[in-house]
Amino acid sequence: MKVVQGQPSWGLRNDVVEAWVTQLGGQLGPVTFQLGDRTISPLHVAPWAEEGIDHEACIRALRGDFFCLPFGGNEEPFQGERHPIHGETANCEWTRFGQEDDVLWLQLATTIRPGKVSKAVELRPGHTALYVRHTVSGMSGPMPFGHHAMLRCATKGLVSLSPFAFGQVFPGQFEDPVKGGYSSLKRGARFDSLKAVPSADGGVADLSRYPAREGFEDLVMVYSEPGRNLAWSAVTFPEERYVWFSLRDPRVLTGTILWHSNGGRHYAPWSGRHRGVLGVEDVTASMHWGLAGSVAESDASRAGFRTYFDLNPNAPLVVDYIMAVAEVPEGFDHVTAIEASAEGVRLRSRSGRETFSPLELEWLRSR
Repeated sequence: MKVVQGQPSWGLRNDVVEAWVTQLGGQLGPVTFQLGDRTISPLHVAPWAEEGIDHEACIRALRGDFFCLPFGGNEEPFQGERHPIHGETANCEWTRFGQEDDVLWLQLATTIRPGKVSKAVELRPGHTALYVRHTVSGMSGPMPFGHHAMLRCATKGLVSLSPFAFGQVFPGQFEDPVKGGYSSLKRGARFDSLKAVPSADGGVADLSRYPAREGFEDLVMVYSEPGRNLAWSAVTFPEERYVWFSLRDPRVLTGTILWHSNGGRHYAPWSGRHRGVLGVEDVTASMHWGLAGSVAESDASRAGFRTYFDLNPNAPLVVDYIMAVAEVPEGFDHVTAIEASAEGVRLRSRSGRETFSPLELEWLRSR
């Protein structure tokens, strides 16, 4: 264990990846990938990481990606359960129960809803990818959950998602100007393309390019097109000549939240300095309402989309997730398809350019 950017963390590495996982909250980051003779670090670490701020553990350690159970703010209790923001999994100290150079096994015993969560972070030789598996056991009752990946967008990112059937801007007040928070999108607006999302001022915003809308915080959510057995999220950085992408089973993680954090929070610890951060959060939830809000009826649930799972103590929930990067050729822009290929996946762009990433796609257990 080593203190990395303010947090005691466990490290794992292979020939092309080095990753750190915090003891507090099990947060994955920083992570570096070797692409030829270049080293890239796409995941975000909060600017207050080493300031020792007085805040929820999840926010103190904020970085990279972490598993949320239950996902969301959890401001409203549910049947006597009052969870912290993004749950105990994002706020409590994990215990290591096994490690090799390229595999780390952690576990956490939860107390608010008693049970156990196991985390495995694995690397593969030659793969610029992270294979992350969470197993939830011993719990019963409804539960939203998911991943909370955050990208550091120092240059223009081109955002793409696999086909979705439902898209909506957060329907409540995401930020309160009285408290120093500002949003730009039209509350509750529906959309079917990231390129045309209604703004609060009557205009239209293009969410397929980021950073954008400086001085604002916004949140939207989409749910995957039914009948698919592989879903993906991708952000291409043309100036840096690489693409970051995530892969999941949409029957387990049903939707994706895009959180645009670009200086719209002026209260501590954000203080207007959290900028150019894109949350690409693959989840089963209703927006970021938390447990109570995800169980409650919503526009998405009325449309038939799953916003939580009913956990069974005799049948563990397994959530598999792959995050990866790949080098891209000049002219490669928005990803339009990620397809299984021999020994990996092939990514196709709107411009017709392609790239290949070696992956163990069959690792996604539910496919």
